[in-house]
Amino acid sequence: MRRRAILALCATAALAGCASSRVALLSGEAGAPAGAVAVLDAAGGAERGQLTQSNTEARLDGGAVRPYPLTANFDALLSAMPPPPQVFTLYFTDGVTLAPESVTTLDQLRRIVTGASDVQITGHTDTVGDAASNDKLSLDRATQVREALVQQGLPVANARVTGRGEREPRVLTPDDTSQPLNRRVEVIVR
Repeated sequence: MRRRAILALCATAALAGCASSRVALLSGEAGAPAGAVAVLDAAGGAERGQLTQSNTEARLDGGAVRPYPLTANFDALLSAMPPPPQVFTLYFTDGVTLAPESVTTLDQLRRIVTGASDVQITGHTDTVGDAASNDKLSLDRATQVREALVQQGLPVANARVTGRGEREPRVLTPDDTSQPLNRRVEVIVR
């Protein structure tokens, strides 16, 4: 949702040239409210005003921000945007054994990944074991997910694979704590 509003800001500034810039807050997905946009003064950082209603815009001419109904149509610009990334999480029981509940997630990945997909696969661990071993284990998990997709004939052999070890836990725990939610691989498909 924020991305749509920021895109509108960039587009209006580009279309308006240097003479005048505008910020617009478009509606969110399926017309849902998009949140808000705060306009800050470039010099001091003080807030000059906000857009809080969808499909409104304001001129950025140095004065107070006064929202008014959107007059430009950004449909063509928005239709050219790529779809948002899809994020999938697979969990592991231990080592590189996929948890039974994650088999369904792997099947979902097999259905949506194509040759045109940009795929990032990142492995994670809990805090049991030393950091070097967890780095290797997280990379092994991510590599295993990529190999499972390749074995199904999906063209993701060039997918980016990385291991983050125990550095980015989903659940914060003390050292040497077994936490199933931290034993995971996150896959981002664009």
